[in-house]
Amino acid sequence: MGWAKDSGITAAIAALVALATQDARAANGAYAVDAADISEVGSCKVESWMSAATNTDVLAVANPSCVVDPFRPIELSMQTIRARSDGDWSTTVAPKAKTNFIPTGIGRWGLSAYGGGSFDVMTGEALAAFAVIPATFRLSETMRINVNGGWLWDRTVDRHYLTYGIGFDWKFTDTLQWTIEAFGQAGRSEIASIVQPRFQTGVRYRPNEIFSVDVIYGRNITGENANWITIGTTIRFPVRGSEPEHRRTGHL
Repeated sequence: MGWAKDSGITAAIAALVALATQDARAANGAYAVDAADISEVGSCKVESWMSAATNTDVLAVANPSCVVDPFRPIELSMQTIRARSDGDWSTTVAPKAKTNFIPTGIGRWGLSAYGGGSFDVMTGEALAAFAVIPATFRLSETMRINVNGGWLWDRTVDRHYLTYGIGFDWKFTDTLQWTIEAFGQAGRSEIASIVQPRFQTGVRYRPNEIFSVDVIYGRNITGENANWITIGTTIRFPVRGSEPEHRRTGHL
């Protein structure tokens, strides 16, 4: 019984850290694999999503972000994550900063970088730190491939992981976009599902430049070996008087 109890506690801690780190996502909302782009300086947005798993885990996230230019364009965000894992509730915050080094374009790679950490709201304890390099190759105005590679420090057990991800986005109508992605973290863990690959696929409906909604199916997305359904929204606040995003960039 003691071993089973200790294993359950370990699994809960691992899942909570995974929630706080894997869900510290960037410009792609509830999707885990990020694109290399950042928004226009002066623009802001609020991404939010709610996820429910077949093992009764629950995840609710709010992620406001804005792009500023102190010395170069930087996207700053602050995720607030409310999660239930193995019956236990937690609240974490995950500040993050992202900048682009090579703009994306059709037929060439774009490159950016982001980094940040996560903290327990109740105790103030630092849970994790992470850094990621997203790269994007645009096949056309409506299709792109995103590749991510990075590092994660799980401070609760003092372990370091390599993180990875690959995703494909296809805008197949004026208002609908399909995404499929695989991602995860590689390293040593007593819980096999923590280092097993994770998967998501979903459709985004974006009727205008301001609002979009996502419906996503995922598998093992926080390393807990369960199936997930996610509903997410994004509300954008573009720079006053600027051109719509797709007209500025010429692609999705």
